[in-house]
Amino acid sequence: MKVIQSAQNKQIKEWKKLATKKGRQKQKAYLLDGWHLVKEAFISDINISFLLVTENFKYLDEIETMNKDTHETIIISEEVANHLSETPSPQGVFAVVSLEDTQDENIVLQGAWLMLDAVQDPGNIGTMVRTADAAGFSGVIFGDGTADVYQPKVVRAMQGSQFHIKVITGSLGSWIQKMHTQHMPVFGTELNPDAKPYDTIEKQHDFAVIMGNEGNGMHKEFLQNTTCNLYIPIMGHAESLNVAVAAGILMFQLKA
Repeated sequence: MKVIQSAQNKQIKEWKKLATKKGRQKQKAYLLDGWHLVKEAFISDINISFLLVTENFKYLDEIETMNKDTHETIIISEEVANHLSETPSPQGVFAVVSLEDTQDENIVLQGAWLMLDAVQDPGNIGTMVRTADAAGFSGVIFGDGTADVYQPKVVRAMQGSQFHIKVITGSLGSWIQKMHTQHMPVFGTELNPDAKPYDTIEKQHDFAVIMGNEGNGMHKEFLQNTTCNLYIPIMGHAESLNVAVAAGILMFQLKA
């Protein structure tokens, strides 16, 4: 089994570049950091190219039972683990995973879909993707201006839910149009007199709900092209709800 001790190793330097969008696009790969994510990737049959583990990694035996001989396992030093990780306390396990095509325009639009319109915060994105997974949604569409789906903080925040449901990137305008063509209702979110209270809408089987940017909300062009727009009445004195909290309320309320 190959061993890499130095963070100055040429291959390690290349994998370090996977923290950047340019590096991911050039190598057509991204990095999973941490046991939960790596384990979820194994369980979901994700295409792992390299598995990197420290010699003292405590789940090494469990990895051996899941090993399908489709990747190369490399032992790395603590120095290398600290260099590769974007977290202050790395767990000592990483996986180099092939990028998947997230611009699949031929996907069948069935079930419930969450659409993200220029959502920036990785924590919010991760919470919404996990909630969509928990609520039984078919997938999440990352619209223009939304943080990169393979950015390390976004990957960690999704906690493996990205392996359970479809994750797509692209222009929301074209996806909204496709849904209209298939007679799928598309619900926007905003606070204005024309919007409807979220709990007045019947539960749906096939539909989409759009969540907008944390500070600016949805783009006006999308708001004007929805089936209808919804709001969540605020009973107290808070000015607004966090976008991920609002998304969770809407997803569980609307999904049949």
